[in-house]
Amino acid sequence: MKIRLRFPDATFTVVLIDQVATRALVAQLPLRLKVSDFASAEKIAYLPERLSTQGAPGGSDARPGDLCYYAPWGNLAFFYRAGAYAAGLVHLGRVEGPIDALARQGDGLVTIERADD
Repeated sequence: MKIRLRFPDATFTVVLIDQVATRALVAQLPLRLKVSDFASAEKIAYLPERLSTQGAPGGSDARPGDLCYYAPWGNLAFFYRAGAYAAGLVHLGRVEGPIDALARQGDGLVTIERADD
């Protein structure tokens, strides 16, 4: 399954992993969330409802292009730089194609919706 992340100046398509957390995310779509930069490595957005992490590993590291859920804070994380292992970080999927424009997106809003191919 794929979702689309629409920022003011760029759009990204993410291929999701089939798991409990991603199905919970898709059930909340479409979403329009406030997004902000975090640690000069990722864009974060808080979800209206927490995702179930049942069956997910206890943590993960992140690569540029990864879409993750950070369970301790209840937020999505869109990585444009690599991140070290973090307990509670659940890998949800990966952006298709280049992600260069992600780092240039300022604080603002992102629309997340299913991608109908």
